[in-house]
Amino acid sequence: MKILLAHNFYSQPGGEDTSFQAEREILAAAGHHVFQYTYRNAEISCDGLFATAKLGFRTIWSRDTVAKLRTILRQESPDVAHFHNTFPLISPAAYYACREVGIPVVQTLHNFRLLCPAGTLFREGRVCKECVDHSLWRGVASACYRGSQPATAAVALMLTVHRRLKTWERMVDRFIAPSDFVRREFLRAGLPPERISVKPHFVPHDPGVRSSTGEYALFVGRLAPEKGLHTLVQAARFFEHSMRLRIVGDGPLRAELTALANRERISNVCFDGWLTQDSLRNTLKRAAFLIFPSEWAEPFGLAIIEAFACGVPVIVSNLGAPAEIVEHGKTGLHFTAGDSHDLAAKVLWAQAHPGEMETMGMAARAEYEVRFTGERNRALLLRVYGDVMRVRKTQGERFRPPAFQREEIAYD
Repeated sequence: MKILLAHNFYSQPGGEDTSFQAEREILAAAGHHVFQYTYRNAEISCDGLFATAKLGFRTIWSRDTVAKLRTILRQESPDVAHFHNTFPLISPAAYYACREVGIPVVQTLHNFRLLCPAGTLFREGRVCKECVDHSLWRGVASACYRGSQPATAAVALMLTVHRRLKTWERMVDRFIAPSDFVRREFLRAGLPPERISVKPHFVPHDPGVRSSTGEYALFVGRLAPEKGLHTLVQAARFFEHSMRLRIVGDGPLRAELTALANRERISNVCFDGWLTQDSLRNTLKRAAFLIFPSEWAEPFGLAIIEAFACGVPVIVSNLGAPAEIVEHGKTGLHFTAGDSHDLAAKVLWAQAHPGEMETMGMAARAEYEVRFTGERNRALLLRVYGDVMRVRKTQGERFRPPAFQREEIAYD
């Protein structure tokens, strides 16, 4: 099969970038012809009002994308085009280029960008669905995207334009949700159920099971406000004399969290920064358990299944997909999101019940083997591709580009 994978990489690497690269790897390893169309946010220049305005227009409709993709698609003739992140440099215009030449489109729903300018359904320390229940312009008033009203307005305008064009309804053949939780959120927002398939993220290379029960509690991820790091550091004081907490990752909150630990004299917290993949796996295998304290409704939680692959149980907040991935009492424990006392209580229980936690770790490993291997996910992905190719052949829908592009895009 010939597959186009398209993705806009973020300035700071994250789970979406990792998932894009993992899917490319498992498809290529199986002998499929995979080629890429990518941009990186590092290419963005907002030096001056004109450059900022130009980026805003490009977010809505990138003529550059249409021109480049039209050439690539006609040269390569892929069987399917699979998009991960189109924001901000690729833009939804990419779907129209694919439809022009009859290539079916798959879009992975890595976040909630189609529903929320910030992409997180999170504001001021809490889950927020005002843009879903009322208007996207609630997000503009609150400057939800990067703390900027103009930047948030550009995202909201992009969403408004493409909702009116019915871009996601007409131009995307299939959406892939990484969890049942994400699928339900988008169904509530109006996407048709037959167009959303569930395929989780995965760990492409089996790291093998740990050989001991572990020495410390571990967090892995970006140090961002929605990740529940303040709750985690505050909880650490309650197990200060019995267990270390290692925080692996970096982000905008690192200095603030370090200051919090120093100010409150919480001595068992260690900030490790980012580690290499090999170092991270070794660190995971030596952990007693992973803590995933997010306070937003995470669409998935890649660190969770990386822990599962190593046979490490996980303590998660009771929000979003993580609360579905981790079964309380079987593969880990749940605690009330934002409640440092409840989190500390779960950690202390885990310390007092090493046998039960070891059993949970073995159950987590079994869950990885059934659901989160590269082989399993490649089969699911190819099934989605096959479905959209069959449907497109039977539909034969006439393509009509939006009016403002009809002079630029050729169609029958």
